[in-house]
Amino acid sequence: MSSAQPVARFGSTTLPARAGLGLKPQHYREILKTSPDLAFFEVHAENYMGAGGLPHRYLERIRKRYPLSVHGVGLSIGGDQPLDRVHLDRLHRLLERYAPESFSEHLAWSSHESVFLNDLLPVPYTGRALDRVCEHVDQVQEVLQRRMLLENPATYLEFEQTHLSEVEFLTEVVRRTGCGLLLDVNNVFVSAINNAYDAIAYLDAFPADSVEEIHLAGFAEDVDDKGNPLLIDAHGSPVSEIVWRLFEHALCRTGPVPTLIEWDNDVPSFEVLLTEVRKADRAISAEA
Repeated sequence: MSSAQPVARFGSTTLPARAGLGLKPQHYREILKTSPDLAFFEVHAENYMGAGGLPHRYLERIRKRYPLSVHGVGLSIGGDQPLDRVHLDRLHRLLERYAPESFSEHLAWSSHESVFLNDLLPVPYTGRALDRVCEHVDQVQEVLQRRMLLENPATYLEFEQTHLSEVEFLTEVVRRTGCGLLLDVNNVFVSAINNAYDAIAYLDAFPADSVEEIHLAGFAEDVDDKGNPLLIDAHGSPVSEIVWRLFEHALCRTGPVPTLIEWDNDVPSFEVLLTEVRKADRAISAEA
C-alpha cells in the first residue's frame, strides 16, 4: 500500500477538544434549565430525520447553546450494495438544518436489499471490500460536502478471507478518500478480547494523525459457546478502568481531541453522566 499522505477535500471537525455527551430525551429539560458546562452534544442522525416534532423543538434550542456532533448508524458504509440515496438525502437535509461541527459513521453494514438490520455488522478486510468502502465514503463526502469520520467497529468474530488488518484497512481508506477517523477506544478493547489481540499494539499502529474524535463507553461481559470471555459493546454502564487507561494511552498519541461519553442503554441521571465527562476532561487536560 502507498504511504502517501491523504488529501482532505473538506475541513476537519471544529468540536472543542474536551468531553461531550450523547443527547438523551430524558435530559432535554435539565440541560435547558441548567446549561451544564459541556463541550458538545452528539445525536444519532436517524433519531432526527423526521421533519418536525418534539425532538426537533428541543434540539433546535440546545443547538443554539452547544456545538453539535451528528453520528450516523444507518448508512451501511460497508454494505455490498449501493448506498440508499433516500437515506443519504435525508441525512444531507439534517446536516444542512443543524450545521454540526462533526459528522461520523461506522465501518459496518446494516442493510441488504430491502432488509434493514438493527445491528452494525462486520466487514471483511479484503481488497474488494476496501474498494467498496472507499467508493461509499467518497459518495457520502461528495453529497454532504463535508469530511466524514469513520469509526472502528466492535467485532465478535474475524473473517477467514481477511487480507488486511483493521488498522491497515482504515489507514488505506483515509489515504484514498481523505476522510477522518473516530477512534472508539471501548471498541478497541472489546474487539481485542473477543479476537485475542493486543489492544495497546492496535492503538500504537492506529493512524493517530487522522483521529478527530474519540468515543468512550461501557461494555457488558459474557462468555461464548466454548466458555471464553466475550465482551459486548453495550453502552449501558460506566467506562471501565481498563478502557480509561487505554484512553490515556491513545491521548499520548493523538493529543487532546473531542471525546464523547456514550451511554445509550439504562441511561442514568445526568449527574452520573457528568461524572464520566469530568473524568475524561481531566485526562484530556493532562495531555494539553
